[in-house]
Amino acid sequence: MNILVTGANGQLGNEMRILAKESQDSFIFTDVNQVEGVQTTFLDITDLEAVKAAVKGHNIQAIVNCAAYTNVDAAESNEALAEKLNAEAPENLAKAMKEVDGLLVHISTDYVFGAEPYNTPCKEDQTGTPTGVYGLTKLHGEQKIQTSGCKYVIIRTAWLYSEYGKNFCKTMMNLTATKPALKVVFDQVGTPTYALDLAKAITLVLSKFDGSQTGIYHFSNEGVCSWFDFTKMIAEINGTTECDVQPCHSNEFPSPVKRPAYSVLDKTKIKETFGVEVPYWTDSLKVCINNLKK
Repeated sequence: MNILVTGANGQLGNEMRILAKESQDSFIFTDVNQVEGVQTTFLDITDLEAVKAAVKGHNIQAIVNCAAYTNVDAAESNEALAEKLNAEAPENLAKAMKEVDGLLVHISTDYVFGAEPYNTPCKEDQTGTPTGVYGLTKLHGEQKIQTSGCKYVIIRTAWLYSEYGKNFCKTMMNLTATKPALKVVFDQVGTPTYALDLAKAITLVLSKFDGSQTGIYHFSNEGVCSWFDFTKMIAEINGTTECDVQPCHSNEFPSPVKRPAYSVLDKTKIKETFGVEVPYWTDSLKVCINNLKK
């Protein structure tokens, strides 16, 4: 199978690159950002004709869309750009896949939830009630894909971290190593997701998709924690426990957007449909931190 990956120089795209080395499939990695020494095909996914040309030119049978506008705070003052990247661009990919009867695997987010109070893991058919522009534009992207008529697998994920780029894990490894004390919010609860685990789930979906499993799925690692718990575990694995990490309320860190208080994702559907095995969050965190320390 010929597979095109967008946003290939981000966290998830880089993990897809690693898995592609062991794959029988042919991958084309695209991004608008070029990284020196990393082979990347330039593709602007906001340009429908450019997307169609790339799909037809490389005989693409599946697209994995790892590209998105992900700056949650900045999205509040850049709604048009967030809508373009998070909703209109995925619609372009869906249109291109419909023309060739291909599959679009699109990555969405737990931020499509949050406005309604609840304390049980979110299922795929739960109504999206985003609290900010980022979540709203990602929800719009899902809706545009769903109405496009293409074959799709939308995977909502949460709290993504990896060895690549800027992320919470790397930030807290640094802060717990350099600061005597830290305050971290304990009233936002979810599940961290190691990008390599998500990439493995995506490759399994690609290998097992037979046309009948179109729909929305959830994937994060197993378990539940707050950002405070996440930080404490990072410090423990990293050996930087001398930093005094204390819990605090989210209102102590004013933000232009209200983040979901509880966004644990129910992963039953992806496990039952594709046979995905989901590692526990602390096990995957140890793998990532050990890789970063090497």
